[in-house]
Amino acid sequence: MSKPTFLISRTDAIGDVVLTLPVAGWLKQHYPDCRVVLIGRAYTAAVAAACPWVDDFLNADELWQLPESEQVAQLQSQTATAIIHVFPNKRLARLAKLARIPMRIGTRNRVFHWLTCNQLVALSRRHSPLHETQLNLQLLALLGYREPLALKKVAQLVRLAPAAPLRSEYQQLLAARQPGQLNVILHPRSRGSAREWGLAHFSQLARLLYAAGHRVFISGTAAEGEELAEWLRENAAFFTADLTGQLALPEFIAFIAAADGLVAGSTGPLHLAAALGRHALGLYPPIKPMHPGRWGPLGPHAEYLVFDRPNCQDCRARPTACTCIKAIEAATVAGQIAHWQPLPTT
Repeated sequence: MSKPTFLISRTDAIGDVVLTLPVAGWLKQHYPDCRVVLIGRAYTAAVAAACPWVDDFLNADELWQLPESEQVAQLQSQTATAIIHVFPNKRLARLAKLARIPMRIGTRNRVFHWLTCNQLVALSRRHSPLHETQLNLQLLALLGYREPLALKKVAQLVRLAPAAPLRSEYQQLLAARQPGQLNVILHPRSRGSAREWGLAHFSQLARLLYAAGHRVFISGTAAEGEELAEWLRENAAFFTADLTGQLALPEFIAFIAAADGLVAGSTGPLHLAAALGRHALGLYPPIKPMHPGRWGPLGPHAEYLVFDRPNCQDCRARPTACTCIKAIEAATVAGQIAHWQPLPTT
């Protein structure tokens, strides 16, 4: 009997893919001989490569470039037992049906799933008190997921390890820390995926960390580096290095894994750091569904700060002026980091 193959479709952002890893982990635990294939956007391939639960990656961006008949053939070539549509994608759902994948699992909330999936799961995310990872796991109900896992158990399935080496100059840069020093990455931007703490706060935090004797690294894309150019120059004295635009994702994962920790909003790098077993401090607004109860980082050293305000309606009306997340003081974040211990590199 051939090994079962499960396709997991998550064609959105890096952080979302990281929080889908427990689906792959649960399948590996309950179907030990199975093969797990993640279908995702090109820029998430490095996450799949770093995950011990994922055997292969199907690049959705490349798939869309093919004629439809070849797209169908690509899916058929996987000889999949099932496809789990964690992130609803109408185009991919249609292809899976055309490819006659035996079990096509989706939520009942999407009309196109009624037309393309043959296994529907009742799942409502919007008002659920559950974490994103716990909601994703509910899609496995038809594959035997019966007893909901506590978040602490789910966190053990969020696991990454670098799949690419870190260049020697960066290894040496990180290794230059003195006893008691921390290598801390600050990731100030979110590319619109999360509420932002603000550059003024990150400046204050960098100064506080520098004053405490720690080493500060700034990360971000090349475009973010250009956008932050003036801010980077103004605060250069407090930074050990500006990494913006310097590392492709596979090497950035390796850099995070060799650092002590990372501070960011609810972004991909925050979730990567948590999954890599680094200190990962997330900064969140209390507004649902963006609050940490839904999107908090998961890992052995993951934590978050959120301003305790029961009603964030003002911030909902004016997202760019979110006063709740900006109410988190830099001194509070620095105080949290003061409890960190240097971590061995992985």
